[in-house]
Amino acid sequence: MAPSDLARLLGQIPMVHDGNVLVGEETSDDAGIYLITPDLALVLTVDFFPPVIQDPYMYGRIAASNSLSDVWAMGGTPFVAMNIVGFPDDVLDVSVLADILRGGADTAREAGVSIIGGHTMRDKEIKYGMSVTGRIHPSKVVRNVGAKLGDRLILTKPLGIGVITTAMRVDAISGDLTSRVAASMAALNKDASEAMVAHGASAATDITGFGLAGHMLEMAKDSGLTFSLKADRIPIFGEAVGLARDGYLPAGSFLNKKFFSPDVAMDPYIPDELGDLFFDAQTSGGMLIAVPAGKSEALLGDLRGRGVSAASEIGEVVEFRGRPIEIKV
Repeated sequence: MAPSDLARLLGQIPMVHDGNVLVGEETSDDAGIYLITPDLALVLTVDFFPPVIQDPYMYGRIAASNSLSDVWAMGGTPFVAMNIVGFPDDVLDVSVLADILRGGADTAREAGVSIIGGHTMRDKEIKYGMSVTGRIHPSKVVRNVGAKLGDRLILTKPLGIGVITTAMRVDAISGDLTSRVAASMAALNKDASEAMVAHGASAATDITGFGLAGHMLEMAKDSGLTFSLKADRIPIFGEAVGLARDGYLPAGSFLNKKFFSPDVAMDPYIPDELGDLFFDAQTSGGMLIAVPAGKSEALLGDLRGRGVSAASEIGEVVEFRGRPIEIKV
């Protein structure tokens, strides 16, 4: 759904007033937080989407990783999940669904999460994802609000996934690039989450359908500060720049650019095809982490030591400069 339509729709829905709801929908956080005891809260989220890759098993892995990511973005630990499936069993053999579910199960097992059921319905298009429950101490929640002046901004996975998966649909890319992008999408954000919590992150989110610009704006918009980025520090799949130049832009990226660009000051010297990637709709992207300046180097070292090799410091939080986000050469 387009960001503008979603915002308008949610504005019509009455908010829930429950003293045990620690985090609801008011700040577009990645998951809800519900208090159980003074020392325990639940992290609750759900996500599903159509295939982004032809391999059913890898699609299952990617969808599961994406679903689990919202819990890690809050600093929580996922422990149970339920499958959500739409499948055209009147068109496709159920062996395809078996491969999808096997991929999801393998990712859940890797994450230490138990799948305890789910719901399946006939649909014209394949859809798969999970509802996920995690646990967290109420005082240790990491939200997408809370970034402070001087914080450094770290991104843990490369951009360009939306452009590349769009090109995949017409066999316009190599098998090597397909494998690398699939591995990135399937990679868990578990290590990034554990590292950011250990190093005292001020705020965080994961980068998915609204792209880097959209999810960063959710972090920046109420802070009264500007998130200042250096374009050459932002990790990007190199092939995505050429694919964007050739027009392989998903519909979601166009909608993101239309809705979010008024709040982004883009340096005019940044090429259009590179600028488009900052709005690119990602699937199972990385974490965006705001961390105090004195802890940035240690966090980066920890991330890379855990195998999060693409992690990069991409900018900092500065005094307000007219727009919530600026991207400079």
